[in-house]
Amino acid sequence: MSIAWISRTVVKKVLAIEQAEGAGARVRRSIGTASLKNLTPFLMLDHFHVGNGAGFPDHPHRGQATVTYMIEGSSRHEDSAGHAGTIEAGGVQWMCAGRGIIHAEMPVHAPGHPDPRGFQLWVDLPKEFKMVEPSYQELGPDQIPVAYPEGKDGPSAVKVISGKSHGVESPVRPLGGCWFFHIIFKKSSTVFQEIPTGWTSFAYIFKGKVSIDDKTHDSFNTLVFSSENNQTGVSITGLEDGTELILAKPLDQTVFQYGPFVMTTKEEIQKTLVDYQMGINGFEKAHKWKSQIGGL
Repeated sequence: MSIAWISRTVVKKVLAIEQAEGAGARVRRSIGTASLKNLTPFLMLDHFHVGNGAGFPDHPHRGQATVTYMIEGSSRHEDSAGHAGTIEAGGVQWMCAGRGIIHAEMPVHAPGHPDPRGFQLWVDLPKEFKMVEPSYQELGPDQIPVAYPEGKDGPSAVKVISGKSHGVESPVRPLGGCWFFHIIFKKSSTVFQEIPTGWTSFAYIFKGKVSIDDKTHDSFNTLVFSSENNQTGVSITGLEDGTELILAKPLDQTVFQYGPFVMTTKEEIQKTLVDYQMGINGFEKAHKWKSQIGGL
């Protein structure tokens, strides 16, 4: 029996305003601002542009996962758990901070190559995974499967970074169940993406325009979707090329956040600050580990 295509609608729209972040980087942030503080389990969404001499030197995390997806250029990663790599354009890095990690994210600049541009999404971890050992997964652009809703010669393509789309499933298995898609419209067309009932979902438009429920939405807007029991997905029409669609299962837990630390109670945050200051319980390398790339 086929599933009826009943589309979600846009219940909130937030324009991402460009601002300074890190050491000279520029970001457009939507989730994590006063207009959209928390969209459980999403904590922050940054659309970043890292110019020459800028970057994100050594800094800590606990209790969340960070997902970095490159659109242009490339960026290097190094962390206190021994992971290191370079994310190329079209590639993704999935880092689970768990009980504690220190890392650096620095751009790669080369003559004739574009500045690094991409997205970083912070995803809250379920309470039972807050204190797991850190983990890291990196996929190059050729390792991310692609779904073609109307065939390879059709007008649209869906990069399945995690989750499932049109019969294609990603090899990424993130804790907490986040689905992450990059939908590309080669020309004006409509894609219906199924979303499990009750899941939190949103789209970020980084290029062109889209139409949802006969309403037009421009670039740099984050669209939060409704979640009625009979709504089986979302229908998106690309009026121009390019949109970013990120979906996830919501978490039924309280969020207490202090900068890069995300826990479920105030007491856990206080303990995290003590752990970090004392260099214990996951932060043993906090005050002696230095990345090789952070000072470049």
